[in-house]
Amino acid sequence: MNLDLTSHRALVGGSTQGIGRAVAEELAQLGATVTLLARNEATLQQAVAELPRPQDQAHDYIVADFSDPDTLAARLHEYLAAHPEGFHTLVNNTGGPAGGPILAAPVAAFRAAFEQHLVCNHLLAQAVVPGMQARSYGRIINIISTSVKQPLAGLGVSNTIRAAVANWAKTLANELGGAGITVNNVLPGATVTQRHTSLIEKKVEQTGQTTAEIEAAMLRTIPAGRFGQAQEVAAAVAFLASPAAGYINGINVPVDGGRTGNL
Repeated sequence: MNLDLTSHRALVGGSTQGIGRAVAEELAQLGATVTLLARNEATLQQAVAELPRPQDQAHDYIVADFSDPDTLAARLHEYLAAHPEGFHTLVNNTGGPAGGPILAAPVAAFRAAFEQHLVCNHLLAQAVVPGMQARSYGRIINIISTSVKQPLAGLGVSNTIRAAVANWAKTLANELGGAGITVNNVLPGATVTQRHTSLIEKKVEQTGQTTAEIEAAMLRTIPAGRFGQAQEVAAAVAFLASPAAGYINGINVPVDGGRTGNL
């Protein structure tokens, strides 16, 4: 099975922590040259310095904030002008919207989440797809959520926007499949990240339960009986980015220990 990413270039969003960081590390370990994309230059510099370099790769980064789509697109176009080789793989990933009941969400929260997730994904794809088409090889992988299959309680804005991203991705997969470009979604379940911790902390505030009680209730819904690790999500992303996954296109891949209650 060909998992070798030597000579490949990958752009990974939200890649200084959590799942994005784990994805960047896994792709680099397989030989890819990785460009990290996030908003804090100091943490980007540190993350780049710590990435694996089995092929002496020259990893780098782009500073941009997903809350500002126009500037994000401008920074990427500037980068591509200086690096016309472009990217083999785009991993769309950024922090999720705040939790809470959907009816209590202000309209501004939907607009902000739509721009941060769907609009930014779209702008990034528009920028990198021409290079993928030129080489007849491309992988676009979106880190979304199992909520695209089964909405999650208390995540109204996230459920809504994640579903929009999944449908955007499926449409894109249909349009680009003939060019050797695949588009797939990886759906993390309850994974140990900063967002996972913050959602539990919010439930503690809202319910008065202890952290242990909330975690125990969550674990009862997961057949695997444990929370996932970011590296496990990264492994799924890395496979989809590899040459071995060339005939897998337009699908949702839950990485959730069996929690999602449908096929």
